[in-house]
Amino acid sequence: MENFKNEIATELGLNQRIQSVGYANMTPKETGQIGGQMVRRMIEMVESSMSGGQQQR
Repeated sequence: MENFKNEIATELGLNQRIQSVGYANMTPKETGQIGGQMVRRMIEMVESSMSGGQQQR
């Protein structure tokens, strides 16, 4: 899960901020961006596996 969090943070451009101040000192907005994107990605993965890998919208 830690690797997943770091992957998302890198995609959002927050990796440098994490390295400089650490997760504990980040703003709620920053950690919320990471957590929100993690949830979106996990939902996409579950939906994809439930539909047999086919996107339904």
